[in-house]
Amino acid sequence: MAQPTSRQELKDYCLRQLGFPVIEINVDDSQLEDRLDDALQTFSEYHFDGVLRTYFKHQVTSTDVSNGYIDTDSIAANAASIGVAVESGKQIMSVTRVFEFSESGTNNIFSVPYQIALNDLYGLRSPGMMSDYTIIQNHLSLIRDYLDPEKAIRFSRVTNRLYLDMNWGEDIQTGQFIVLEAYVALNPDTYTEIYNDRFLKKYVTALFKKQWGANLSKYESVQLPGGVSLNGSQLYSEGNEEVEKIEEQMADMYELPPDIFTG
Repeated sequence: MAQPTSRQELKDYCLRQLGFPVIEINVDDSQLEDRLDDALQTFSEYHFDGVLRTYFKHQVTSTDVSNGYIDTDSIAANAASIGVAVESGKQIMSVTRVFEFSESGTNNIFSVPYQIALNDLYGLRSPGMMSDYTIIQNHLSLIRDYLDPEKAIRFSRVTNRLYLDMNWGEDIQTGQFIVLEAYVALNPDTYTEIYNDRFLKKYVTALFKKQWGANLSKYESVQLPGGVSLNGSQLYSEGNEEVEKIEEQMADMYELPPDIFTG
């Protein structure tokens, strides 16, 4: 199928690109699966179509407070994400922001920002009132940044732990809700159009070719009947060059710009 929608269809497509079934491709199916996993991992980590920004709602538990961190596996399992289906915390690639539902972030009528805004709106007809209102809101935002700055966060996909640099138990209480802004890897079995991505098809084909050459290079000096000899080293070299070229192209054209604030 020219437009694969599954792992098997993508494998078959890439093998046909290498000449199968006219040519026997000397690669075991387990090796094909390994190379396909490598390609999908690279796609998720470096291709902008492999991830999607989404938000998680999480209610802080006593375990979070005692640990001093949040287990992102528990977030994915228990919290509803917005905009994308997430089956496992392993899909969370990075956490960029944490929004805390404190008084300054709600519509509480007794909050200072609400009272100031309400008082200002009575004079909205006055000339220049909107500009004055904007200046006041910017000033309040600056005060909040000084007195209650956004919490610094640290996150690693290896540990699946989200650390918030704050005084747990005082700055945040058990039962309080927070919202996480994160990038998650899309599951190709759910979003099957990933298997038909032009970059991924070329990349998997090149990885298969490289593996094929690596297998044949073990019989470099063996001569077949009729005087034909195998040239696995050349096949491996061609496959390796194609892989490097595709990865370089991916970094230039498909990779998201680095975010220095990403946890």
